[in-house]
Amino acid sequence: MIRLEPRVERPRRLSVLVPLGSVVVALVLGGVIVALDGADPIAAYERILDRGFLADGALSATLIAATPLLFTGLAAAVAFRMNVFNIGGEGQFVMGAVGASAAGLAVGDGPLAVTVAAMLLAGAAAGAAWAAIAGALRAWANTNEIITTLMLNYLAANLAEYLIFGSKSYWRQLEGTGLMFPQGRSLVPEARWPSYDLGSVEVPFGFVLGVVAAVGLYVLFRHTRFGFKVKVIGDEPRAARFAGMNTARVTVALMALSGAVAGLGGASDVGDTRHILDPKALAQAGYGYAGIVVAALARLNPVAVVFTALLMGGLNNAGRALQGADFPAGLVGTLQGLLLVSVLAGETFARYRIRRSAAPQAVAA
Repeated sequence: MIRLEPRVERPRRLSVLVPLGSVVVALVLGGVIVALDGADPIAAYERILDRGFLADGALSATLIAATPLLFTGLAAAVAFRMNVFNIGGEGQFVMGAVGASAAGLAVGDGPLAVTVAAMLLAGAAAGAAWAAIAGALRAWANTNEIITTLMLNYLAANLAEYLIFGSKSYWRQLEGTGLMFPQGRSLVPEARWPSYDLGSVEVPFGFVLGVVAAVGLYVLFRHTRFGFKVKVIGDEPRAARFAGMNTARVTVALMALSGAVAGLGGASDVGDTRHILDPKALAQAGYGYAGIVVAALARLNPVAVVFTALLMGGLNNAGRALQGADFPAGLVGTLQGLLLVSVLAGETFARYRIRRSAAPQAVAA
């Protein structure tokens, strides 16, 4: 009989080997699938690498695609560190876009620094408030946060859609063709976020902000009392209560922090790329759910999230650029799914040993 036995102490080398091995396994399995489809897996991967990172303008497009994944990946990593399963990054991202677009429309005629600061604060506040609802329900009503965050995702999507398609709200364009063909109000050009040219690569402000947030979160969880409490509560909740830690307060604060990070991603989506509140495009993108894959592949390390977001952003960018009859349909999505499955399997083997034991003997009557 085969059983899984928890490891007493996990070897440090597994911290690096698990994610690297997961990527290799996913690539091998993806190659097998491509070969079974009658295509050349090496050629397919070469095209993905070229269109995702190496071709002219590819890395700039990948940075844009990676930015929302960076924020939602950080949001998932923040909550999951304490075994709080925030599946609501999608809704918190949307609410961040709602709050940030309102702020951008309100103060967009002013100095750019003021506009960006207002959009960041509004986006973070909206995402934090949305996540805090699920945090409070878990902390004081013992409600499963997976269910509540999923429900809040749908509620946020419906709210954003109502603001544009079902009402004459502040967010909707009410002049010209806006009444007949509903669309969001666009930010004035002066309110659009800057980008930075590094040679041939254009880096959006949102990506720079995401990297700063990743470093800040790494420091927060490694070198502060709050980070220590999160670790203790996540690993030994009973010991944390006996030590006098207010687990309910930390839970709500952690969920609010996770939602604020996702909300910053929504602000970046408005300020960097779309410049309007576009609920249909946000619903199709699925940034919140993809962020869970990013966080899992990074093993909840905020700095590693930056690199996994770049990987996933490159895959998304290449998938859009290579769509056509000569490219295996669904390969990019398949690779992303294989990455998640491989990471989860690798994490299981990192935490547990496989033991073979003799089957119990039946007792004669």
